[in-house]
Amino acid sequence: MNLEHLTERLHRIRDTNDWKQFHSPKNLAMAASVEMAELVEIFQWLSEDQSRQLPADKLAHAGQEVGDIVLYLLLLCSELGLDMDQVVRAKLADSERRFANE
Repeated sequence: MNLEHLTERLHRIRDTNDWKQFHSPKNLAMAASVEMAELVEIFQWLSEDQSRQLPADKLAHAGQEVGDIVLYLLLLCSELGLDMDQVVRAKLADSERRFANE
């Protein structure tokens, strides 16, 4: 996955629709949170086993919500001047240091 290319595509959509005015870090974080809530709603009231065996339509819906979340986070990183690949790798390395050697 080429994050730079995906971000460029997102910027084209944003610019074509004149949405940059709405893409403040605050708004993008809130939008990602709303999409996360939509993902959580798919799993609401399911048992642990049911959550691991979603029917095809719910699995597709979950994938759409995950996509929405990732795209908003890419836009957020762009607005904040963060490199998504770098911050994810740094966080993973930190988690490995903290938890992988226990």
